[in-house]
Amino acid sequence: MALGPQWLQRFNFIERARLERELWDAFERGEPIEQLVEQCQPGFRKEVWSTTAVRIRKIESMMRDQQRPGG
Repeated sequence: MALGPQWLQRFNFIERARLERELWDAFERGEPIEQLVEQCQPGFRKEVWSTTAVRIRKIESMMRDQQRPGG
């Protein structure tokens, strides 16, 4: 029965990666990602998108800060 939890963990990882990619794609299209997160139904998607939105904004800020000094 040990294969059940491993399979579920792998599925969870794959599904999480797919959902993260969806939000990254929306960000790259210029969509308001916080608004998309707010409109999500409570559940796994909202959990993933909430953490991904924070990560996207953090990376966006770091990239902006790196571009400033070099002009």
